[in-house]
Amino acid sequence: HLTIETDCGFGYFDEEGRLTLQTKSICVYRHQLMIARGLGLPPSKIRVIQNNMGATFGYKVGPTNEHLIGACVIATGRPVYMRLDMKEHIIRTPKRSPFLMKIRVGADENGKLVGLEHYWYVDHGPYSESSQDLTNKGGQFMLAPYKVNNIRGCGYTVFTNHKWCTAFRCYGGPQTYFGGELAIDMLAEKVGMDPLDFREKNLIQPGDTLPSGQRPEVYPLQAMITHIRPFYEEAKKQAAALSTDKIKHGVGVAIGIYNSNDDGPDEANSHIELTKDGVILYNTWEDHGQGADMGCVGTAHEALRPLGLRPDQIKLVCNDTAKAPNSGAAAASRSQVMVGMAIVDSCRKLLDAMRKPDGTYRTYDEMIAEGIPTYYEGYYKATLRNVNGEVQHCTGMDDETGQGYPFANHMFGVFLAEVSVDVTTGEAKVDRMTLACDVGKINNYAVVEGQLYGGIAQGIGFALKENFEDVKKHNNLLACGFPYIKDIPDNIRLIHMESPREFGPFGASGTGEVPLSAPHAAIINAIHNACGIRLKTIPATPDRILKALEEAKK
Repeated sequence: HLTIETDCGFGYFDEEGRLTLQTKSICVYRHQLMIARGLGLPPSKIRVIQNNMGATFGYKVGPTNEHLIGACVIATGRPVYMRLDMKEHIIRTPKRSPFLMKIRVGADENGKLVGLEHYWYVDHGPYSESSQDLTNKGGQFMLAPYKVNNIRGCGYTVFTNHKWCTAFRCYGGPQTYFGGELAIDMLAEKVGMDPLDFREKNLIQPGDTLPSGQRPEVYPLQAMITHIRPFYEEAKKQAAALSTDKIKHGVGVAIGIYNSNDDGPDEANSHIELTKDGVILYNTWEDHGQGADMGCVGTAHEALRPLGLRPDQIKLVCNDTAKAPNSGAAAASRSQVMVGMAIVDSCRKLLDAMRKPDGTYRTYDEMIAEGIPTYYEGYYKATLRNVNGEVQHCTGMDDETGQGYPFANHMFGVFLAEVSVDVTTGEAKVDRMTLACDVGKINNYAVVEGQLYGGIAQGIGFALKENFEDVKKHNNLLACGFPYIKDIPDNIRLIHMESPREFGPFGASGTGEVPLSAPHAAIINAIHNACGIRLKTIPATPDRILKALEEAKK
C-alpha cells in the first residue's frame, strides 16, 4: 500500500453540529458505522466526506485515522488536522495478509486435471476486519481458470501479533494465484507439456463452473490464449536466441480471474437531478486513484445519450454522507458494475419522466411548468444467471461447502512475462509484459489502460522487490522495495477482449483488480524458465535467486 500521499485528514463540527471528517475514506457510509460506537455518537451525528487524493489501493477500507481525528475534535471542540510522515504511514497503516499455502494437484496421462487438494492459512494480524471474505478467496479462486471436478480444501484465518491487515487490490487474489499458477507450471513440467498448452487443455469451457459452484457470466479465456499465443511463441524464440552463459532469458505465463462485486447480495444507490444546465449525479463512488469521476460521467453520458448532453453538463455531488446516497465501498472492483447500474437506473427513470408522447424530451422548464419531478433515485442489486439459466440475486457462500453464487460479474487476465536473469549477480529484470484481458465493454480506454498499467507495475514490485516483515527495517520506500522507474519496462502490451456482460452497464464489468491477480506468478514462472530455479516465496531478490542457483548445482 505504498501510496505517495501519506495518511491524512481533518475534522470539525459542521453548521448542523455533526462531527465531520474529511479523509481518504473509500467507504464513507461504512466508516460512519464503524467508528460511531467507539466515539459515543449515533451514525447520524457523524458526517464523512472523501478527499479523493493520493490513492489508497484498498487500505482505506479500514478506518485508519477517522476515529482518532474524531476523538480529538470531540475532546478539543476545535478543528483538527492529522498527517503522518512516510515512516509513520508505512508502520501504522494496514497491509496485505500473507498466505501459507499447501497445494497438491494431479493430472492423468493425457494432461487433464483430475483433482486438487489445498489448505491455506491467512495471517490476518490482530483484527478480524473482513477476514471471512478474504479467507473465502482461497476457495473461490484456487485454480479457478481450470476445470477441476474434484476439489478438497480448507482455509484458516489465523490471528497473530504481526501487522494489522486489510484489503489490498485484488484482495486474496495475488496470494491464491501465486500458489495455484506455480503449481500448474510444476505439473505441466511433470507431464512433459508446454505451460501454455497445458493451461489451454484444461481451461473451463462454456457450462463449466468455478470452484464456488457457479458459472461465470462469460467464457473468454480460450479466445484470450489464442490472441496471446503468437506473442508467446515469439517470446520463446527470442529468449532462446538471447540467452548467454551470464544472462539467461525466460518466458512465463499465468491466468487470473477476479470478481466485480462484493460477495453476496451487493447493492448500490445513485440519484440524479435535472437542472437548467444539465444534470447532477449523487452517489458514493469513492475515488482512490482509479478515475471514479470519469466512471460516473462516462456511464451517465451513455445512459443520457438521447438528451445530447456534453460531459461537462454532468455535475457530480459525491462521497459525502450528508448529500449523497449510499453506493457502497469503492472495493471489490464493484463500482463500475454496481454504482454504474444504479446510475443507469436513475437515468432511465429521468428519461421516462422527460419523454413526451411523440418520443421527444421535455426541457427543464417544461418539466417545472408541468409539475413533473426532476429528481430520481436509482438502485441496483447484484444480479446473475444461475446454473439453471434463471435470473437471481447473488448469494453468499456456504462456509462448510464453499458453494454459492457470490459474484455477478468477473474479470479475466492472461499474463505473459519475459524476463532476464543475471546468474552471476542474481538480479532478475522484467523486459516485457503482455496482458490479454477481458473487463467487458469499455467506456473509457484511457481510464481502463491506466488501471492495467498500474496493476502490472505493482505485480512487478510484488515479484522482484517489495517486502514488509520487520517494522524496524521496512519503514521507508527504499527499504520496502518500492520499484524504481527502471524496474518497470516500457514494453507493456495490452490486448483488449470485450465480451459484453448481461448484467453490467452497457456490457461493462470491473477493471481495477485483474491486472494484479497473477502478473507476479507469470514473472516467477519466467525466472524458472530462464534458469531452472523454482522460487515459492516472493520477492525474488538477488540473494534468494543466488541461493536457489547454488542449491540447484548440488
